[in-house]
Amino acid sequence: MQEYLDYICKYCQAEGLTIAVAESVTAGYLQVHFSRASGATGFFQGGITAYNVGQKVKHLGVEPIHAQAVNAVSPEVAAEMALGVCTLFNCNAGIAVTGYAAPVPELNITDLFAYYAIACKGRIIASGKIIPSAGHPEEVMQEYAREIIYTCYGRFKEYRFSTLNGGATKNG
Repeated sequence: MQEYLDYICKYCQAEGLTIAVAESVTAGYLQVHFSRASGATGFFQGGITAYNVGQKVKHLGVEPIHAQAVNAVSPEVAAEMALGVCTLFNCNAGIAVTGYAAPVPELNITDLFAYYAIACKGRIIASGKIIPSAGHPEEVMQEYAREIIYTCYGRFKEYRFSTLNGGATKNG
């Protein structure tokens, strides 16, 4: 995983990007990984773990009515979190994740899943749903974090946001 983080770091530095993360279900695992990247101080601004609806609304600008209706777990909430963390940390790239690492019987949640979103320069550049293969909550959280880092790496490998070329250009 270190090579993926190192590439993300080099890419961000070359493109003048800074990143912050908004976590819920991963409870800080993304922040730990990004802080361990070589040269993290050159691109990683920090993160927030907003674990409930109220904190996501207050700190990340998540729309409260929809968030309350879905227990703050939806593709829309993930996108709002990714864009909101950019504002909160005054950076131009944001990564967010929200979901379930363990069943929540009182909400009839038995299947585990998470939604993630990656924002760059004011727009969502990647988003999706992760269904974990692991079963233990901590392993599920780690799996979500790894999958999001792999996705970020892949997205940055695929596209460059270069001011020299006037926008996103696909790598050859």
